[in-house]
Amino acid sequence: MKSVLACLIVALMALSLPAAAQDSREMSWVQIEARPTLSEAEARARDWGRNLADVNGFALGSGWYAIVLGPYSRADAERVLQVYRTESQIPADSFIARPGSLGQRFWPVGAAMNSATLPDSLRPDPDAAQRDAAQPGATATPQDPGETPEQARAAERLLSGKERQTLQQALRAGGFYAGAIDGAFGAGTRRSMADWQGANGYPATGVLTTREREALIAQYEAPLTEAGMELVHDREAGIEMRIPGNLVAFTRHESPFAVYGPAGDSGVQVLLISQAGNEATLAALYEVLQSLTIIPTTGPRDNSGSRFVIEGRDDASVAHAEATLDDREIKGFVLVWPAGDDMRRTRVLAAMQESFTRRDGVLDSAMAAPLPEDLDLVAGLETRKPRVGHSGFYVDHEGRVLTTADVAASCSRLTIDGHEARLLAQDETLGLALIEAEEPRVPMGFARLRSSPLPLRSDVTLSGYSYGGALDAPVLTHGELADNGGLEGEREQLRLSLKTTPGDEGGPILDAGGEVVAMLLPWGDASRELPEGVSLGLGAGALRGFLDRHSGDTQETAPESAPGPLTPAGFARLANGMTVFVNCWE
Repeated sequence: MKSVLACLIVALMALSLPAAAQDSREMSWVQIEARPTLSEAEARARDWGRNLADVNGFALGSGWYAIVLGPYSRADAERVLQVYRTESQIPADSFIARPGSLGQRFWPVGAAMNSATLPDSLRPDPDAAQRDAAQPGATATPQDPGETPEQARAAERLLSGKERQTLQQALRAGGFYAGAIDGAFGAGTRRSMADWQGANGYPATGVLTTREREALIAQYEAPLTEAGMELVHDREAGIEMRIPGNLVAFTRHESPFAVYGPAGDSGVQVLLISQAGNEATLAALYEVLQSLTIIPTTGPRDNSGSRFVIEGRDDASVAHAEATLDDREIKGFVLVWPAGDDMRRTRVLAAMQESFTRRDGVLDSAMAAPLPEDLDLVAGLETRKPRVGHSGFYVDHEGRVLTTADVAASCSRLTIDGHEARLLAQDETLGLALIEAEEPRVPMGFARLRSSPLPLRSDVTLSGYSYGGALDAPVLTHGELADNGGLEGEREQLRLSLKTTPGDEGGPILDAGGEVVAMLLPWGDASRELPEGVSLGLGAGALRGFLDRHSGDTQETAPESAPGPLTPAGFARLANGMTVFVNCWE
């Protein structure tokens, strides 16, 4: 019922439009969406038109295309905006666009604008062609009939250097200018001004009138005006900066963040980062941020030691995070913005970066909530959880790691002990995967494969992360070799008397001298369960063959005369040095 009433109100406004639209200054449009390509914009305009009246589309002159409702008088546009927002029929971040910000019309395709509802400045002039023919030498008059080209130049000369640079910045933001922001209006700036004028329906003189400058700046400031950029001094965090006040609202302080969550369904979030610390603290924060679900995994990132920058992008959102260490204080911010709106996002981000100011103090660490047992939240923010986590072990001095094939399957991201990793090779038949860290890592130790069969009933030890990431070191589980073959006679497998957990899978199985006799395999038959204490391992011979095919000659084979048994302390050092925890992330 409410939706029907909303449509009726808007329809009644449209009936009153001809009288209200006589003054071009009252002409307004409600912009509800912008798309980066014409095809996308036409498709979205068609979708909007199924439910809303007065849907139109205009080029913005910056490679983007706006979908708008209108035209209305200013008062009616405000009412349309209020009614449709209240009924959730248009996005919460819809806003009133000025006519000067709209270029050539593309929707409805082939339709003519009803000139009775247009202001004088946009109505077709039936006598224009005849006048031009009668005055072949006449030059185009500026859009503002009260300002001649000479007057426009005179007014331009009165601009300050900062104002001239702002015009260049506005032209650059609109995609018309690529030169230096120096305030000098040379040939490049003049060409960009003419291009902007042509795209926005003004005579392409290359000199902006006062009215045109106002329209250009209005376009430039529109993203910030719509976002409600306001200067916030967060005294607890010791940070002052401009944030999009219309799109976010303060939620809480929870060290190391001051959280400004989305206002309504804007999808925008801002986090202020503030904590005491050093380079190690900054590095830990760098890792924590990348574990948050609000930071997409794809995108560039850099940590120089005293400053980091993270960019993440996926189909739903774009996130930017930056923080700097100065005088044992870490301060920065995170901006999360819906995908597909880069024009507004980049303007807001630039305003935030430009206004960011460090003030005295940092967030009290006592403001941090106790960590939940499952570590699914950090400062109240949801963390990304791995799809699966298994053990693995270094097989050479270059840091390559053997693990199970299933841990590397269908992963958007792999990590070795928290460090980004990549897949080098896999054999699904054997159930093996070879991976390595993206940044070179020198292992404390690596596996030596046993070259001779191990006698039955020999003692063996499994090194694995039995409890996932709950412990910082692998767990040693003792057992014995039950058979030199698999359950169905597989010669490359060993049957072991070992009590294991899923986190152990992929871990090395060692003899008394610390040589690897097998890698623990996952039990892949969901329809059957092995008896407790029965496990399977892929023998050293199969591991060696896989490595020979995929890693060259870097793997060491244990000598025929193996060393004697290791002490418990020696075994622990060996296991800690070679065993790693591998995570596969969605």
